[in-house]
Amino acid sequence: MISAKIYHDISTLINQVDNWKDLGKKIVFTNGCFDILHAGHVLFLEEAKRLGEILIVGVNSNNSVAGLKGPSRPIQDENDRMIILAGLQSVDVVIMFGEETPLALIEKIIPNFLVKGGDYELEQIVGRSIVLQNGGQVLTIPFVKNRSTSMILEKINLSDSSF
Repeated sequence: MISAKIYHDISTLINQVDNWKDLGKKIVFTNGCFDILHAGHVLFLEEAKRLGEILIVGVNSNNSVAGLKGPSRPIQDENDRMIILAGLQSVDVVIMFGEETPLALIEKIIPNFLVKGGDYELEQIVGRSIVLQNGGQVLTIPFVKNRSTSMILEKINLSDSSF
């Protein structure tokens, strides 16, 4: 059930994460805007899931996306983005954060694996030191070439101008 994967309360999620950890489950965390979900996102999330048993995805709020990407973004509302991500088989948990970075979530979850896309250097990944200090790993997963939200938006803009 999709709605069971969406957490609106961090304390409820932390209780569940503690239960999973007690069972020896490996927790993977990643985050992003996921504004227009595309094949690159799906393949990235599947690869992230292979690292452990539970994949938690932190999703930027509408305000957070606008701050990072500009006033014309996000294209899709935060609730829609969360529902779409929760519908993926590879995703076990979706939780939204309103800050510029997911540092507060990472500090509370302390995942076994912290994962970002290949455009990040390991030293740039927010929460890296916390995960490493607690015995976890920080990894990047290469991007799927020619797959991005920006490319999709460019195509849409090109096709709009041809009318």
